[in-house]
Amino acid sequence: MRRFLTAVAALALPISLAGAPAVAASHGIPATVSVTRANAAHKLMLPTSFVTQGPDDVCNYTSSRPSLHLGSSGPAVQQAQCYLNQAIGADLDEDGDFGRVTQSATRDFQRCADIVVDGRIGAQTWSFLSFWANAPGAPFC
Repeated sequence: MRRFLTAVAALALPISLAGAPAVAASHGIPATVSVTRANAAHKLMLPTSFVTQGPDDVCNYTSSRPSLHLGSSGPAVQQAQCYLNQAIGADLDEDGDFGRVTQSATRDFQRCADIVVDGRIGAQTWSFLSFWANAPGAPFC
């Protein structure tokens, strides 16, 4: 069972970021097959909402996911602020300034998601933020 779940997870991430024939082909899907959010979820027997990245992203400031911390600024911070607003209803100004209020909302989100609480947005927090913000039923917590 564990091996099956690992295989599903390994396939779900590339397909969720995909849509491109090259990525599909690298997973044994013929390059002529169009991999969409709906048919990727169907082929993997996952709910459509599980495959969430791509053009249907609720926040579209940038696709960049750098590490963010107090004092960071720019479109990646706006993206994170938008995700925080969607995921937990943080009511942040999406101004691109990672100040104390954004840091506090990040900590609140990390506690809610039961991940490392450090007030920084790294790979783990980005992953949870993008998934939660795009999930049906948001905001959570």
